[in-house]
Amino acid sequence: MDASLEKIADPTLAEMGKNLKEAMKMLEDSQRRTEEENGKKLMSGDIPGPLQGSGQDMVSILQLVQNLMHGDEDEEPQSTRIQNIGEQGHIALLGHSLGAYISTLDKEKLRKLTTRILSDTTLWLCRIFRYENGCAYFHEEEREGLAKICRLAIHSRYEDFVVDGFNVLYNKKPVIYLSAAARPGLGQYLCNQLGLPFPCLCRVPCNTMFGSQHQMDVAFLEKLIKEDIERGKLPLLLVANAGTAAVGHTDKIGRLKELCEQYGIWLHVEGVNLATLALGYVSSSVLAATKCDSMTLTPGTWLGLPAVPAATLYKHDDPALTLVAGLTSNKPADKLRALPLWLSLQYLGLDGIVERIKHACQLSQRLQESLKKVNHIKILVEDELSSPVVVFRFFQELPGSDPVLKAVPGPNMAPSAVGRERHSCDALNRWLGEQLKQLVPASGLTVMDLETEGSCVRFSPLTTAAALGTRAEDVDQLVACVQSKLPVLTCTLQLREEFKQEVTGTAGLLYVDDPNWPGIGVVRYEHASDDKSSLKLDPEGEKIHAGLLKKLNELESDLTFKMGPEYKSMKSCIYIGMASEDIDVSELVETIAVTAREIEENSRLLENMTEVVRKGIQEAQVQLQKANEERLLEEGVLRQIPVVGSVLNWFSPVQASQKGRSFNLTAGSLESTEHTYVYKVQGTGVTPPQTPSGTRTKQRLPEALITSLTTGNGPGAF
Repeated sequence: MDASLEKIADPTLAEMGKNLKEAMKMLEDSQRRTEEENGKKLMSGDIPGPLQGSGQDMVSILQLVQNLMHGDEDEEPQSTRIQNIGEQGHIALLGHSLGAYISTLDKEKLRKLTTRILSDTTLWLCRIFRYENGCAYFHEEEREGLAKICRLAIHSRYEDFVVDGFNVLYNKKPVIYLSAAARPGLGQYLCNQLGLPFPCLCRVPCNTMFGSQHQMDVAFLEKLIKEDIERGKLPLLLVANAGTAAVGHTDKIGRLKELCEQYGIWLHVEGVNLATLALGYVSSSVLAATKCDSMTLTPGTWLGLPAVPAATLYKHDDPALTLVAGLTSNKPADKLRALPLWLSLQYLGLDGIVERIKHACQLSQRLQESLKKVNHIKILVEDELSSPVVVFRFFQELPGSDPVLKAVPGPNMAPSAVGRERHSCDALNRWLGEQLKQLVPASGLTVMDLETEGSCVRFSPLTTAAALGTRAEDVDQLVACVQSKLPVLTCTLQLREEFKQEVTGTAGLLYVDDPNWPGIGVVRYEHASDDKSSLKLDPEGEKIHAGLLKKLNELESDLTFKMGPEYKSMKSCIYIGMASEDIDVSELVETIAVTAREIEENSRLLENMTEVVRKGIQEAQVQLQKANEERLLEEGVLRQIPVVGSVLNWFSPVQASQKGRSFNLTAGSLESTEHTYVYKVQGTGVTPPQTPSGTRTKQRLPEALITSLTTGNGPGAF
């Protein structure tokens, strides 16, 4: 490798640069030189800097790419993602470069090669995933295969669609059935791709009375189909799940297939559980997917292969319709889309493919078995023996009350009860998920919100383990981290309700219900001039809460205190964090109330004192001006002239009287300083009235704080 190429820290880029540089030496540059000689080159000021001149060298270009990928920091330039691609990942990336090179072959060789690659990959996938006699469509966008299948179904059911187009659809509207647990945005994507209005979508609810909360309700689906037929609509296609996007539950595919055959509906299946078809043991519900009309596979995600296309397997006998629908193509570039997968499958072999999928399923089973032994952790899975997705959440049963959160609330549970459960536990589960993600990044955890159960933590190794390199040790570490966080969760949850009651019963404090805060609670101090009906910015309240936050953080406590705006409000609040041990909530609330009240009183006292001093200064200025006027009348104008006044004062001295003034902070008034000059001591004078302060002021300023501001010509005078 050239010494210049050794500057590239990324080995993949360096190797690619070497190969490209050798290939470029073989190219002729006569056309560029001819254009330069003919003066066809643009002015240098008309184009960006990197394009000026005769072009950049390969090392500079790759260095720019590396900087864009990894940044310009002096630290290790390669990202973890690039380092963990592995050799099988490089094989997949090689497929894209080979595809570009193969496209330069002559047409006959290109046709034979692309046909071989496409047929081999299709056959291997059908055999591995038990989908006999199927065809394959390879696509980059995971949902694109389903959109093409919908086109095929439309062409199959509407014979005159090619000629009459939307007219046949208007006369008999097609209906596409989607589960309520389908991935978000799938229905909208299909309508946009097919040019269909949204009423063509039918959302099928999941079971509510019995069975999984994420399985399609088959009986309700049949009812919907009959109603659509009676209205003159055409039931077209049903999308079933072999592993829902959220929790990995599998629909009753066998019963759905029977229903689709009865009404002539195309059945399409997708989901992460389809990967288990490659294993020796497959659950009957997933195995039924092999009889469906089409299915979408994502082997790149399951096997940790970057830039590998998804594959939609389908069964159809009319090549003309598949060509019109876009599932088959005569373009070599479309057929070469399978090349990275063709290379990767050969590199891994059947044993390597099965081993990766089996390893991911074993990780899920290991986590399930371990979490069963952990108190206050509920697992939400359909079938603990076969599901490769683990969804769990923290729950706690408080003594003398109903469980704060059950795994699946019953159908008769009141909405208020569900609201209380989520208010108590959802924020804690989100906090738990974020903590686990930071502590065990190789686990690939995600935090999600389910409509019924609330916030949960999901472990789906089939979609993350191959890329992240998740091992059994990571699962064990994950379980240990869950156990270490349980004391904090249980303690915080037990203190939340007590904290709410204490704050509600304390004057001057307002409990703020913020469902997104995972700590003990949120409280706001209502000062005397607080406009409770307004949510606008409150400068005085913000100042009080800032001082309160400083005082609370100085306490010797494991609690964390933060200040932020109230939810959907501009007013300041104090957010109290998680509690790792039992604390005296009543004492905490009392401390917050007393401290906030003292800060408010001191603030008001300072404001009043400032106002008194300001008025005293104004009065002193008036008296000084009056004294100067009296002096001018008494001494005359001539004595104010510098030279004349000195001579006149020498001949006829004037006895000036001392008229000093002192300002009493406690009394808030100006006093004469005559007794100070006569008795050589600054006395306290008469007993002053109490300094004005806020309505809640309980203490007076000590007499020692009295400060004298004197006026006149004597010491300390104005």
